[in-house]
Amino acid sequence: MIHNKIKVLRAERDWTQAELAQRLGISRQAVISIEKSKYYPSLDLAFKIATVFACTIEDIFYRG
Repeated sequence: MIHNKIKVLRAERDWTQAELAQRLGISRQAVISIEKSKYYPSLDLAFKIATVFACTIEDIFYRG
């Protein structure tokens, strides 16, 4: 299973799920699903997430 650190990274920046969704151009529900590992983003969206957090995809997503 692939996990992620999106919730932690978002909290470090004091962003709500809605704010992150707006920055990524996706719905808040999509952010919730990705954070809970119920939905895995496309490679394009994974790159957008990494860009928004100014880190690499590997820094965000990991196998666990």
